[in-house]
Amino acid sequence: MAGHDPERLARFEREARVLAVLTNTPGVPHLVEAGPDRLVRDYIEGRPMHAARPTSPDYFRRAARLLRRLHRAGVAHNDLAKEPNLLVCDDGSPAFLDFQLAVVSRRRGRLFRLLAWDDLRHLLKHKRTYCPQHLTAREQAILANPSLPSRAFRVTVKPVYLFVTRRMLGWADREGAGDRGERR
Repeated sequence: MAGHDPERLARFEREARVLAVLTNTPGVPHLVEAGPDRLVRDYIEGRPMHAARPTSPDYFRRAARLLRRLHRAGVAHNDLAKEPNLLVCDDGSPAFLDFQLAVVSRRRGRLFRLLAWDDLRHLLKHKRTYCPQHLTAREQAILANPSLPSRAFRVTVKPVYLFVTRRMLGWADREGAGDRGERR
């Protein structure tokens, strides 16, 4: 239950809005109920990417197709860097979870396109981790070209964030990732 934490309530509202836009989208949890202090979505059977370790290029092809479907609907996930947000379903298909940071845009303007580009780059980073031999030349070029906001974040904000969360607070920020260690 969210209680009266305004930030948490805002994340609930955002996720409810996004899931409402993505109604009937396979590979996305369906919104069951949304209230002022709760969000209920259905359960998708599968394993988190870091546990399933998908090596099939078909998984990543299907995940890219799902991502394009989200983007066409005006949704940028904005949190695909976290492997626990990507599932490998029992039938081998992909699913995306945790839309609390997602953005819905009807116009799909410049900011939306930057966020969508970063969604794609994060998906390709996962592909590089699990089946690098199947990266195409175009995908390698995309990986080599992070957006300007992404580059700026990596140089300015990320070092401070990592210092505070990992050194001072002792957080791993890799929830559910087990003992794989740092890679990025």
